[in-house]
Order: sequence, then C-alpha cells, then structure tokens
Amino acid sequence: MGLAALLHTSALTFQTFKYLGVAYLLYMAWNTLREHGALSVDKEVGARSAAQVTVEAILINILNPKLSIFFLAFLPQFVSADEASPLSSMLSLSAVFMLMTFVVFVGYGLFAASIRDHVISRPKVLTWMRRAFAGAFAALGAKLAFADR
Repeated sequence: MGLAALLHTSALTFQTFKYLGVAYLLYMAWNTLREHGALSVDKEVGARSAAQVTVEAILINILNPKLSIFFLAFLPQFVSADEASPLSSMLSLSAVFMLMTFVVFVGYGLFAASIRDHVISRPKVLTWMRRAFAGAFAALGAKLAFADR
C-alpha cells in the first residue's frame, strides 16, 4: 500500500501515526483501569459448524502478516538452493512448524481452561489483572513515545 514508504520519507506523517498510537495505548490503559465490573464469560456460545470455524481460522491465518513473512522470508533460509526438490523440503518444514504451533496452542488452551474459573470467580485477581494490563498499555505507550524511527 506504500504506507511504509510514506512513513519512512515523511517525518510529520511518522510522528502523527506515532503519537496517535501513543494516545490510543494510553486510552486503552485508562479504560482498563476504569473498568470495575465482573468479567462475564458466557457458558453458551452460539453454535457454529465445523466449516464456519475452519473458514474463520484459515482467513485469520491468511490475513496475518507475521505468518506470511515467516513462510516467505524466514523459512526458505533453511532450504538449500542446490536441493533437488525444494518444495518437499518447504512442505516438511512447514508441517513441523504447524505441528509445533498446534501443540503449543493446545497447551495454552488447556492452561487457560484450567485457571478460567479461578480468575473469573475472584475479584482481586481480576483487579490485579486489569492493573497489569493497564500498566503494560501505559508502558508500551511510553516506549513508543520515546522511540526513534
């Protein structure tokens, strides 16, 4: 889209985006601190078919620029240019990556499910979590405010 080139060549545009980001992070920190209600988690989620979940997951992954950068820039470094079938090497490296990602995400899910009730049912835990998130947003805003190009 040319936004990176515009931000690189125009100091004013870069500073504008930078301070808009700082303002947004500080706004998120303030709203997180102000929130005092209980965390609401619905037990019943609207039924979705396996096809809907699969399509949504594929779209999220396709539209995620980090994955594209990883598969197009980082992963090919591990495939030799002299290799007879680089496609099969890329596919096997990709499969290993996806398997490792799946295992890690299953672990995250199991951990989150195990502490869910502990977090939701304790107002003190929620208060400290909100403070930690607000502090993280504020720290990121400060870091961005003082960052150079």
